[in-house]
Amino acid sequence: MGTNVEVLPSQTALLERSLQLVADKINTATALHGQCTIALSGGSTPKSLYEAIAKQSLPWEKIHVFWGDERYVPPEHPDSNQGMARRAWLDKVDIPAANIHPMPTDAADPAADAQKYELEVRKFFGSAPGEFPVFDIVLLGMGDDGHTASLFPHTDVLQARDRAIGVGNKDGEPRLTFTAALINQARCVIFIVAGANKQSALAQVFAPEGDDMAYPSRLIEPVGELWWLLDESAGGNLGLATSQSRSNY
Repeated sequence: MGTNVEVLPSQTALLERSLQLVADKINTATALHGQCTIALSGGSTPKSLYEAIAKQSLPWEKIHVFWGDERYVPPEHPDSNQGMARRAWLDKVDIPAANIHPMPTDAADPAADAQKYELEVRKFFGSAPGEFPVFDIVLLGMGDDGHTASLFPHTDVLQARDRAIGVGNKDGEPRLTFTAALINQARCVIFIVAGANKQSALAQVFAPEGDDMAYPSRLIEPVGELWWLLDESAGGNLGLATSQSRSNY
């Protein structure tokens, strides 16, 4: 499918468009499949989105929430992506506890917990051997170094081709993460990126040729839809018009 890029005039407009798109994809998935599987990201921009989603009227009982990456900390830790999403969204709506599928971080062994989560995800989706689960929605951000999820530049997990969940590394600290191979099976991947500090990395990610290991967001090429929602500060100097398709990239 084609790739869609939208440059929004402000962070407020970025939030509104992100909310509209995510809510539409949730409703579409539940209508077509009877449920929606969504993988969340961390960060300040997603937090505002989650707070906005919590105010919507959505079929909570049909939504299953996963995480695309997680710092290796307990859920009550201030850096926990799970904890943030619960406070901003999940604790505020009537979503069944069984529909929330956080990444485990309690084995004191990131590799073991990554394997545990992979088994949980594969069991939920009923994935056959050799197949990857297919998420309805994967939400992603991008760092100023071009990383996404916990796929950091020049780290071993970027090479994972047969695993759904791996162990990322940020300055020596382990993180659990979806692999690019898993993300790329999704029906819809949505990047939400804000800030002038992202301009340089975005230019590299959008370049027709470049180094995927140096800018891991380049690895994300899903079989489904790919959306890049950018605010003016991040995307205004890229020469991209609103709603421009870049399917030729």
